[in-house]
Amino acid sequence: MDKLYWLDQIKLQDRAKVGDKAYYLSRIMQRGYPVVPGFVVSAEVLREFLETLNSSESLVADLPHSSLHLDVANWRQLQQVAGRLRREIISASVPPQWASKIFTAASEWQTGCLIFRPTLAVSTGTHGVGNLSGLLESVFCPCNEEAIANALKRTWSQLFRARSLLYWQQAGINLQRINLAVLVQPVENAIASGLLNTNRSTWEIEATWGLGMALANGEVLPDAYHIQPETGVVLERQLGNKMLAYRVDDAASTDSWQPVPRSVLTADSTSLVAYLLEESQQKQYALPEEYLQQLIALGTQLVSEIGTTLTMKWTIAQTSSDPKLLLTQVSPPQSVIKSSYFIKALGASGGRVMGTAYIIGSSQPKPEQLPKGVILIASVVTPDWLPLLQQVAGIITERGGLTSHAAILARELCIPAVVSATDATTLIQNGERLLLDGDRGEVYRIKSEVSEKVQARISSLENLELNSLQTSSPPLPRPPLTSHLPMIATQLLINLSQSSLIEQVQSLPVDGVGLLRSELMVLTILEGQHPHSWLLGGRQAELLERWSEQIRQFAQAFAPRPVFYRSLDWRSQDLPSLSDSLQSSPQSMLGERGTYSYLQNPAVFELELQALAAVQASGYSNIHLILPFVRTVEEFIFCRRKVEQAGLTQSSQFQLWMMAEVPSVLFLLPEYVKAGVAGISIGTNDLTQLLLGVDREQGQLAKIFDERHPAVMGAIAQLIKMARVAGIPCSICGQAPALYPEIIDQLVQWGITSISVEPEAFERTHQAIARAEQRLILAAARRQLGEF
Repeated sequence: MDKLYWLDQIKLQDRAKVGDKAYYLSRIMQRGYPVVPGFVVSAEVLREFLETLNSSESLVADLPHSSLHLDVANWRQLQQVAGRLRREIISASVPPQWASKIFTAASEWQTGCLIFRPTLAVSTGTHGVGNLSGLLESVFCPCNEEAIANALKRTWSQLFRARSLLYWQQAGINLQRINLAVLVQPVENAIASGLLNTNRSTWEIEATWGLGMALANGEVLPDAYHIQPETGVVLERQLGNKMLAYRVDDAASTDSWQPVPRSVLTADSTSLVAYLLEESQQKQYALPEEYLQQLIALGTQLVSEIGTTLTMKWTIAQTSSDPKLLLTQVSPPQSVIKSSYFIKALGASGGRVMGTAYIIGSSQPKPEQLPKGVILIASVVTPDWLPLLQQVAGIITERGGLTSHAAILARELCIPAVVSATDATTLIQNGERLLLDGDRGEVYRIKSEVSEKVQARISSLENLELNSLQTSSPPLPRPPLTSHLPMIATQLLINLSQSSLIEQVQSLPVDGVGLLRSELMVLTILEGQHPHSWLLGGRQAELLERWSEQIRQFAQAFAPRPVFYRSLDWRSQDLPSLSDSLQSSPQSMLGERGTYSYLQNPAVFELELQALAAVQASGYSNIHLILPFVRTVEEFIFCRRKVEQAGLTQSSQFQLWMMAEVPSVLFLLPEYVKAGVAGISIGTNDLTQLLLGVDREQGQLAKIFDERHPAVMGAIAQLIKMARVAGIPCSICGQAPALYPEIIDQLVQWGITSISVEPEAFERTHQAIARAEQRLILAAARRQLGEF
């Protein structure tokens, strides 16, 4: 190993040796920007190391055409080959003088912890390395020679992961042309860390307490700041959900902190620990105002010098003097994806997907079918589109907020979605290749040679690949996702509507189905006709049989756990393709919806009750009924009598609930209980829009439509308290707990009986409930100790 390349001395001709990440960081460091110091172990060192191995020729050769005969399409063979290569690297010895030289250089920083960042360059003019997220990751280690040697090998071995080999081969990148260097930097405790993303229209800053590992691991929901780039003005702030943070484990520290019992770090890293944040700190923004302004100023200057699109990772280091804002990484635009996002909207359903744009203009009728795998772009999506959406890969709508029908449908179907994307149908051309990021609410135009098939294969490998460094046997299945979940006392239920999802969610440790959405459930059996049309056409018996069978599937799958079926609650504009002459208010935001519609025309409601009674008669006593959008006590009494006439109340286990979403329930709940309400379920979507006077389908009013508004939270607290006084259970099934898990603390503290969320939000909701209950137990124990 000839020499190390210090960041402040790297030259243009060194770029291939140090990799792009280190090169760009050195470039801004030499221009005077505050950068965490570091040096690079060059790509030549890896090549020298590989030459000492027995199978070096195979390792550095173009694997698909080498003696290994690697078939990347055979994932089992791919895993076995990758495991063999990585085991050979890990078991080999790094020359002691190499580790000694790195240790000596790092000792100048007087730190106990180092980070090894992979930094890559491809020695060809025809390929860029693209977005390597998930392929090559940083490695932490203590600052001693043995740990340094191990960290080097672990960093290098990632080049031969199964997913990495697949990527290189499918992207047409010969392994011999890949230069993998390692950027070594000190790790110091931080007040806060995060990243800054810039582009032509808006900037976004993310921030969390402590080191950036919690953000990189996805263990926190960071604070978010949206910045106007021309002025540097903060347009919007969103408080995240930050319950833990990372720090360097310094035994000499006198700070009071509570470690988290977990093993989440790399095998060699004993220098970092996670710790729980005090409740008061969780409710504070992590990025102090003075450093926020410094970060915006740094971003403005960098954009003017480097370009309009970049990603900066930053940290506020706790130095011996005053805390200092430092940059840890600066990434230019990726070369595989040639442009930055051109649409920034609301991320409504998580995940990233590439596909071809398929546009439905506002003047076009709902199509009869859609091509499979397209990204649908439409002005608005209504519930009657549900059968079509099962074919698409992604959804972009011009209107609607996070609780719009498009957002709810996408989350239930696990389809990445972006909503409130103004003018999307005109900005996007039919047939364009797009990358949709449902987590960040971003849409990119794709000009890439990397196919969607490759991206899909890489994603699948993330689920299949195991770290097989200890054994050469075939990979074993991962343990169930929920095997590590703690016990909770608050009931956790799920929202469902599609029988196709039953198989994948029925084994989850949930307490039942808190909301079976009848509106979406029956769309799969109505054949595009309104239920009234079936009745008028003399097909009542056929519809009843279909309806009963749909409900029976859910009751059977979850028995003996309860299934709360919510009866139909359709607004006329929600189902424009299902004509119904009986509806008289086609343009009303509210319309003749909910239980009021049952008074106007009870035929369909009576059919629903017959379907529920048929399921109950077939031996399933776990099915219950929730009445939607109840405006008056008289409406409830009318429905209760219909329920009694259908024979449902003959079962002692049957419960008749109502949705608590019309604000009048805040004044009438005792009267409803007297009339026979057995429980309530808070619908935060409608409750919020009626309390704040905002239509939830209007995405441009998203800042106003916020379930965390004091008026809404006050109403929820009041409903929970009133239910407790009345002795009835109180659930919550709106989108608020899933979208804003930070409110779960308050829900549990107030005494919510159960929380019902979409399956995709199950695990994070479970964890949030567990943390909230643990804090209550701890607080109670402290109070008790204080009494003695």
